[in-house]
Amino acid sequence: MLQVDRLLLPDSDELPCSDDIPVDNEDQNYVPNVLLFLLEYLWKTRGDWFFAVDMGLYHTTGVNPRVPVVPDAFLSLGVERRKGGGSRNSYVTWEEQYVSPILTLEVVSRTPGGEYDDKLALYARLGVLYYVIYNPRFWARDGHLPFEVYKLVDGVYRLQIGEPLWMPEIGIGIGRCVLPTDVLGRELLSWFDEKGDRYLSPEEQEQQRAEQERQRAEQERQLTAQERQQRERLEAFLRSQGIDPNNLPDEPSE
Repeated sequence: MLQVDRLLLPDSDELPCSDDIPVDNEDQNYVPNVLLFLLEYLWKTRGDWFFAVDMGLYHTTGVNPRVPVVPDAFLSLGVERRKGGGSRNSYVTWEEQYVSPILTLEVVSRTPGGEYDDKLALYARLGVLYYVIYNPRFWARDGHLPFEVYKLVDGVYRLQIGEPLWMPEIGIGIGRCVLPTDVLGRELLSWFDEKGDRYLSPEEQEQQRAEQERQRAEQERQLTAQERQQRERLEAFLRSQGIDPNNLPDEPSE
């Protein structure tokens, strides 16, 4: 780590919030934002995490602490959800007790951005435990898989096997999916539980509740119809025996 006097380091108000480099495909915005919105729902009662999309990450592991790395997304644990009750312009590690992200995400674009070499080395220096590279469009060009998760083991990233991949240190898994609610059928990334089941979005949960209610109402309708049919059959049998089902004798008292 670059040894820098804490008093000489700039504060977040002095630093640009991003590198102002535009994304070259919509996946770079869409995929991480879906992860953010779902995490906002899943961890809505927690205040010890921060998930950023396209935000400058300032650190002291490079040659200049004023030059950020800008992942497509990153997750930090053990920090304030809302720093000082407000929002962050950027993530400045020396203002976060040097807590580095536990996960970073890069969505590979048309123009390679060093995802498999320069950023791999940089995130290793930062101590990022999980590094996710999502490359659905250019994986063949780059000689990699469309979805890769690396874990930092003894200072070296090791490609992990399995999808969705459970990350016990975070308490959540990550993998690819297509949301059934998406009429465009786009592939994206989502969060999964330890059993490998995808966490549902609020919209999906509402649809699930509505479907369960519809099924419950249908079961009640069918049960009512069955009871009516049984009653009609009994009444028909009584009439065949010369008994008026509407004028049955009272049961004898004991």
